[in-house]
Amino acid sequence: MSTHSSPPAATPAVGRWQRLRDSYLWYSFKRDRGAQLCLATLLALVGMALLAPWLAPTDPYDLAQIDILASELPPFWIEGSDPAYSLGTDAQGRDLWSIILYGTRVSLLIGFGAVLLQALLGVVFGLLAGYLGGRVDALLMRLADIQLSFSTLMVAIVVGAVVKATLGGSFYSDYAILMLILIIGLAEWPQYARTVRASVLAEKRKEYVDAAKVMGLKSRRIMFRHVLPNTLSPIFVISTVQIANAIISEAALSFLGLGMPETHPSLGSLIKAGFDYLQSGAWWITLIPGAFLVVLVLSINLLGDWLRDVMNPRLYKG
Repeated sequence: MSTHSSPPAATPAVGRWQRLRDSYLWYSFKRDRGAQLCLATLLALVGMALLAPWLAPTDPYDLAQIDILASELPPFWIEGSDPAYSLGTDAQGRDLWSIILYGTRVSLLIGFGAVLLQALLGVVFGLLAGYLGGRVDALLMRLADIQLSFSTLMVAIVVGAVVKATLGGSFYSDYAILMLILIIGLAEWPQYARTVRASVLAEKRKEYVDAAKVMGLKSRRIMFRHVLPNTLSPIFVISTVQIANAIISEAALSFLGLGMPETHPSLGSLIKAGFDYLQSGAWWITLIPGAFLVVLVLSINLLGDWLRDVMNPRLYKG
């Protein structure tokens, strides 16, 4: 009878722990006005980006809707503005509000796509390194160390030069979103790998892993069905920070001319496009997209900081 009484006793304990953490997460969110504001801001920006074709007054990719004679018009609160362009126009005569909406969508697509690639590579490598150990662990962690020695900018320069030399600059421009996702994703996966490896090293010593081995389960099933679910909390926390980092990396690369082309702009390429016009007085071409970028990244970072503090295991003691 004693052999059958242990498993039922452990299951309610795990369920109570999960319910306790979930309830604390919701309780903390309801009491934290900053987290609520950040989430509302982020959801609003994501919603506007997704609804860009319906919210934008014009299509910035349609050359027939661009009026070059209306270039560098100021926002509505400055004398000389045009009511048809609430935030003014850029140097090409495109409505600034429209290209900000479309540019935000491009930046978010690159950010989420790059983080998805980072997580896929990092989680798999971290699981293999932490669970298998030995030479596999040493090899994968040395690869991570080598990767961390190369910055995202350096990887972008090398990959961009190789692609442009072999396939041409037009190919890079046509597939700029995919190229940036690959560049940023391949440059930042060690962050996930190291975190997952540390969690796996702690989890594989626990009794449920030993029990799974005794039952004859294969290592692949133990890793992905039993160990991986218990490492999701740090993965979620890292993902929020990495999304913001990926968006900033894309903006930096676009500002340096290694990212999105001006014909298919992101927030970073919009800032770059207007940088040359600061001295002429058309500051809104750079500063308004820059303000959107700051609000977007700041809301993600602050939300990630709150999530990291709430999901800290030390907060659940007692």
